Amino acid sequence: MRYSYNDLAKMIDHSLLHPTMTDRELAAGCRLAKKYKVASVCIKPYAVKTAATLLKGSGVAVGAVVGFPHGSSTTESKRYETEIACRDGATEIDMVINIGKALSGDWAYVERDIRAVVREAHRRGAIVKVIVENDFMPGDAIKRRLCRITEKAGADFVKTSTGYGFVKSPDGTYGYQGATEHDLVLMRKAVSQKVQVKAAGGVRDLDALMHVRDLGTTRCGATATAVMLEDYKKRAKDERDGGY
Repeated sequence: MRYSYNDLAKMIDHSLLHPTMTDRELAAGCRLAKKYKVASVCIKPYAVKTAATLLKGSGVAVGAVVGFPHGSSTTESKRYETEIACRDGATEIDMVINIGKALSGDWAYVERDIRAVVREAHRRGAIVKVIVENDFMPGDAIKRRLCRITEKAGADFVKTSTGYGFVKSPDGTYGYQGATEHDLVLMRKAVSQKVQVKAAGGVRDLDALMHVRDLGTTRCGATATAVMLEDYKKRAKDERDGGY
């Protein structure tokens, strides 16, 4: 195996964001994250206190989403949401940009919005991942610009997607691409090495996880955590036993 278990497990932000998630499912997800020793759980703000208690001493960080999923909250709401999440035990914040303002070309607003969250989070010892929501962006130029604005505003990561940015097709159906190879390469090139890249949406197996790491991605939002890491264990065992 070209990566260690820890290399890959510590890429994963185990996603617990589905709208229908129950308290029991949240607790089970936190136990799973603890079992597999992933980087973090990525959860809704109301659940931060619970997750912080469940994961205390485990080495798994608690990450909260802000302005999720469409980024439409006011800047002050996002800042206050960040304050509460950090106070409750979050050490990572995944914020959604104001998508409409980005599409309007109001770059000053977008930067102020990000900067307000970054300042609040950093003041409280948390890192910030900024979700560009690439599926809504009409081309590479705007994606590059948003990545550069994110870095200028002081964020720690740029992130491809929420996983809930569904685009309506002409036939009336909805879908999204999520973390494409094209976008991950573009985002890695658009920012300096000070800023990391997070893939979210569509990474569902071990080969895909290793591939996005090959592209320079250091975090990956995932729900298929157990599937990917159990596959790693199996392959590593087979390799040790001479099965490869």
